[in-house]
Amino acid sequence: MTADVRGRISELFTRIALALALGLFPASAVLAQTDVRVGTLGAISDAPIFIADKKGFFKEEGLDVKMTVFQSAATMVAPLGAGQLDVGAGSPSAGMYNAVARKINVKIVADKAQSTAGYGATKLLVRKDLVDSGKFKGLADLKGMKVAMNAPGVSNTAMLNVMLTSVGLKYTDVETLNMSFPDHLLALRNKAVDAGATIEPIATLAVQGGHAVEIMRDDQIYPNHQIATLIYAEEFAAKRDVALRFMKAYIRGIRYYNKALKDGRLAGETANEVIAILTEYTSVKNADLLRQITPTGMDPDGKVNVESLQRDVDFYTSQGLVQGKVDVKSIVDASFAEEAVKALGPFK
Repeated sequence: MTADVRGRISELFTRIALALALGLFPASAVLAQTDVRVGTLGAISDAPIFIADKKGFFKEEGLDVKMTVFQSAATMVAPLGAGQLDVGAGSPSAGMYNAVARKINVKIVADKAQSTAGYGATKLLVRKDLVDSGKFKGLADLKGMKVAMNAPGVSNTAMLNVMLTSVGLKYTDVETLNMSFPDHLLALRNKAVDAGATIEPIATLAVQGGHAVEIMRDDQIYPNHQIATLIYAEEFAAKRDVALRFMKAYIRGIRYYNKALKDGRLAGETANEVIAILTEYTSVKNADLLRQITPTGMDPDGKVNVESLQRDVDFYTSQGLVQGKVDVKSIVDASFAEEAVKALGPFK
């Protein structure tokens, strides 16, 4: 190689470094694109992933994210363990904890939905006619009632348990009926159930339709309840650089979402754009409805409430849904979020 060629190569690298430093083109322009397979629920709480995809945060980190919609986080665990999925997003359930006990190694790495003050998107609803007649006056009146749920060993069962124990009742003092969340609306309207532990936007639709009354939000009885999390496959977590780049884009998505929150609604600075992204990526196509719901909270630094997860898994274990003792701390790896936040700086 001649001195002239070496000089040209040196000059080229100098120009690239200068352009990167000045922000003339993003780092992704020189990063090889890496595929990342992500499982979502197609839910409103998947907003950080959808935002990071739509806003180009993933691409800026050299990532090409390919999303697949699953019915639940529990159904993501096997593909995560088999290396068919890199990242999962959903609610840690009894099924997930049992899979971990069977040595399917996954790591909870960041927050995805948390009932921060004013942002409890899981709600207890009671049929309007029961409230109007005086048959239901408070939580103690749930005794003997039929309550719509979606599955055993998931976060809204833990919320209902906290509500019941707060008035001296046991979980077995109510009759739970498992059905899909959209069916909660039909069951309340048809009076097939008396109440429901329901998520948005079903809760808002039931109230607006005159079928139910909102009794209590998750954040009012179980503050900072860890509803859902971001999960890494063990194999993906081992690819430290790629996993960290994903986390940086994800945290940027959380922060963009949090800027859309105001007064318990999607009414903040970035609300219009976030709503547009949600109508594109989720099955909720009504932008006006999204402005009326109670959106979920999220920690701007992706911090996971480990104590809340442990409280929930202990409840699932008491029901016989989790086999053996589970130490949630052994499943949580906060290092990716912490390192990403260090690189991004504090949330403003």
